[in-house]
Amino acid sequence: MADDGATEPRIGVDIGGTFTDVVLLGADGRISARKLLTTPDDYGRAVVAGVRALLEEVDLPASALREVVHGTTVATNAILELQGAPTGLITTLGFRDVLEMRRIRAPALYDLFYRKPPPLVPRRHRLEVDERIDHRGAVVRPLDLEGAERALERLVVAGITSLAVCFLNSYANPAHERAVGELARRRFPDLDVSLSSDVLPEIKEYERTSTAVINAYLKPVMRRYLVALVAELDRAAVRAPLLIMQSNGGIMTADAAAERPIHIVESGPAAGVIAAAFLARRIGLDDVLTFDMGGTTAKASILERGEPSQTPDYEVGGGISITSRLVKGGGYALRAPVIDIAEVGAGGGSIVWLNRGGSLQVGPRSAGADPGPVCYGRGGTEPTVSDANVVLGYLNPASLAGGAVRLDAEAARRAVAERIAGPLGLDLHRAAYGVHLVANAAMIRAVRAVSSQRGRDPRGFALCAFGGSGPVHAVELARALDMPRVVVPRSPGLFSAFGLLVAEVEHHYVRTFFRRVAALDPDELDGVLDELTGDAAAVLASEGYPREQIVVRRSADLRYAGQAHELAIPIPDGPLDRAALDALAEAFGREHERTYGNRGGSGEVVDLVNVRVVGVGVPERPRVPTDAQLRAVERRAGVPAHPAAPPATRPAYFGDHGLLDTPILDRPDLTGDPHSGPLIVEEYDATTVVPPGCTARLDEWGNIVILVGGA
Repeated sequence: MADDGATEPRIGVDIGGTFTDVVLLGADGRISARKLLTTPDDYGRAVVAGVRALLEEVDLPASALREVVHGTTVATNAILELQGAPTGLITTLGFRDVLEMRRIRAPALYDLFYRKPPPLVPRRHRLEVDERIDHRGAVVRPLDLEGAERALERLVVAGITSLAVCFLNSYANPAHERAVGELARRRFPDLDVSLSSDVLPEIKEYERTSTAVINAYLKPVMRRYLVALVAELDRAAVRAPLLIMQSNGGIMTADAAAERPIHIVESGPAAGVIAAAFLARRIGLDDVLTFDMGGTTAKASILERGEPSQTPDYEVGGGISITSRLVKGGGYALRAPVIDIAEVGAGGGSIVWLNRGGSLQVGPRSAGADPGPVCYGRGGTEPTVSDANVVLGYLNPASLAGGAVRLDAEAARRAVAERIAGPLGLDLHRAAYGVHLVANAAMIRAVRAVSSQRGRDPRGFALCAFGGSGPVHAVELARALDMPRVVVPRSPGLFSAFGLLVAEVEHHYVRTFFRRVAALDPDELDGVLDELTGDAAAVLASEGYPREQIVVRRSADLRYAGQAHELAIPIPDGPLDRAALDALAEAFGREHERTYGNRGGSGEVVDLVNVRVVGVGVPERPRVPTDAQLRAVERRAGVPAHPAAPPATRPAYFGDHGLLDTPILDRPDLTGDPHSGPLIVEEYDATTVVPPGCTARLDEWGNIVILVGGA
């Protein structure tokens, strides 16, 4: 391990629905950044333009880059927009409709018009094969390999390009799935194949089937995307390894991401949470709720004791993408390690509209980057949240991103007036403020989904707000939730891209190992943990990490006997004994009470369902600068003195307070004593709104700390 603490130059790229953010971390800890409009027709074009601009700015040759780390929403969008590959499913006789039946649950109990999302594989492409394995792994009926071959031929003739194979109880014995997989690869070598026993060797038939199908649905899409991106970077002489952010907050190679795209569905949102965890540890915050609002969506997550919360259960789509253990049935079930994130379709580019009853609605449709909000002047005609914020005076009426995006404030006013204010019979500012409040209400759903719905009281947390639009809305969200403090990090609009640079390479492994904890043999559990640890070490070694640079984290999924859902509980390092297993059961009881408000009695039976291992590759040189390096960068940069001249002002509308002449400040202007709202802080990548009754100041790291006052 190098002892000079020096990092190596690395680039983080976060592609959002509206903007593509590129951040360069230099060897001296200095950070440079670029914000560009996303290019949906070819995402790599904006990426390469940003990388080239940064390298030229700091006079760094492309050959000096150590890594390019990428967070992407391509996988998420392919599911939400139903633009994945034509996919087929081969399954056990009698289980053709598992995807259709789901868990027979609806997220909106009293919605008579609720329609569940269509299955990613239509029924005509779901075929059955005679075979049967029991829950212990014994073969009850042998595999009909000829029937499997006929099913494959039918699916290929029907036009599928990707195949999922999911047989009953294959987590206990994958032999039948592997036989079909070998047959498919031999007969149809161009066919992508995903076996549920490889993708998710866990109990739970629907979740395993859905996860295998999602992996198959995304594989061709992600492979094409990643191959094209690598080619674009290569043409720019950038030949550093491309790493991809995973939904769990780790990073993985592009090849691994193309093979297991289920691990990158929440790639972009996870990066922001990892950055917030890094910041929380640095400034000494234990309990934080994160709020990330970009151009298309708003995301919320929770940090406790400075660490992100993770869960293996996730649903993507259905209005709110959520990991809730309490609300299910609204989206596509995906069982893979994921940071506990709730996401709603309410971003700066979300389109504002009136439903048939004349009620104001925000999203989930977005204007995206092309044409973008009306104020961008790129052909958009439908008003968005950003257009309302321009009308309210919250956003600079002339430009964003340091002048890179010119704004047409008058066009925004016309759109809001004609589409919203006029039909509702409201004053222009009241209509725009109504849009702001409705958007806030949607985003509060996300914050509550990761706090109060998890048994956590948001009043005991600070709100960390980032994303291009997050600091505009954050204080009013915090006020509505009685949260006392908002923290806006430096470069909030580029914060997720910075999170890519502080993540570590991780590989996750899981195996169903169903046992009663009270009767469990510690040596047997040690054996399973050692096998999974060996798998993780082997993969990391192939990626250049020797054993001394590998850290292993272990956990178990536990539940009370008869329950359908588990909680993940950490397993301590070292060999296990009876006392360690008893402590594991006790830790589960405490977590159950914290999450659900109750725990079983002393005689309640606890089951261990799955065993999990995470292997982390620790690089020889640190991925991020030390505190001393960062402080040195701060000293070199200096902090401008507060200007003697009074700041510029513009009218901004604050609800019952009406239009107020509001100071427009730079971040360094907040140095020193707290500044009272209303005020607006404008930066290259984001805008922070501090309403009346609140105060703002800079902390020692340059973060804006806002104390939230009453209404």
